[in-house]
Amino acid sequence: MTGYPLTPALFGKDAIAEDTAKLNEAMVGLMTGLPEWWNVGAETTREGRRQGKGPFPKAIKSPRARTILITGRDGNEIALRVIAPAVVRGVYLHIHGGGWVLGGADLQDPMLERIADKTGLAVVSVEYRLAPEDPYPAGTDDCESAAAWLIKHAKAEFGSDVLTIGGESAGGNLAAVTVLRMRDRYSYTGFRGANFVYGVFDMSMTPSQMAFGNRRLVLRTIDMQQFYNAFLPTTTDRRVPDISPLYGDLKGLCPALFSVGTCDALLDDTLFMHARWMAAQNDSELAVYPGGAHGFTLFPNRLADEAGARSEEFLRKVTA
Repeated sequence: MTGYPLTPALFGKDAIAEDTAKLNEAMVGLMTGLPEWWNVGAETTREGRRQGKGPFPKAIKSPRARTILITGRDGNEIALRVIAPAVVRGVYLHIHGGGWVLGGADLQDPMLERIADKTGLAVVSVEYRLAPEDPYPAGTDDCESAAAWLIKHAKAEFGSDVLTIGGESAGGNLAAVTVLRMRDRYSYTGFRGANFVYGVFDMSMTPSQMAFGNRRLVLRTIDMQQFYNAFLPTTTDRRVPDISPLYGDLKGLCPALFSVGTCDALLDDTLFMHARWMAAQNDSELAVYPGGAHGFTLFPNRLADEAGARSEEFLRKVTA
């Protein structure tokens, strides 16, 4: 099993491999001088990301991807981007990151192709509505609608009703909230596993979020504050479980894998949520990667390969 022993040394500089340190330095350079999305506008920044401007490489689109259109709870149209293996063993409901403001279902196709091919799961990525144009609960509702649709239609559409769920960053938050909503609103506890990758679980801000400061390593404290304010412009209580699942009743949930790097502002979110998930008597695994910055799995690097292999191993295990 890929992973590192959870010891004090794991969090020290000496644990960071040379190639990871170089990647982090490169990311700082790419981030320096970039215009802030809240100054130039969300759509301008989204378009820049689609063109490969900034720290993230230009998205490679999979020729295998297809789109299913479903109707959301608000009557809106939701696109589900599907990348499936030749033989489908189950379904992975994927929710992308981007701070509820940026990102898209079609911006990480190579990663989703690999998940599909390594696990035998049809990957279904949700094109949920984004803030600030559509603040909470619009995007959250879209993820709920996608999950509800899969519960009803996965068997007919993919030949299997074995369901898993997961996501990165804001997608990890939305995946956790979706698991809770499906249990509480639909009495559905059938997810076989949840794959949470550097997720946001406390929007009232954990100590590591507040302490990260202005280090231009992908996600700064001010970035989180701006994302939260865009997603939650009228919400004062940010500790309600539908926003910050760390504060929810976590009993009776599926096995989960929580992954994060030690140089991520969201380190505490993963450590705390893993502990609470386990304390609620759910199976929980923790994978902490030395030197991993926020978003490290989206860049070509050794640490990303290790984290990907661990996630794929987990998804294979819970769907066996």
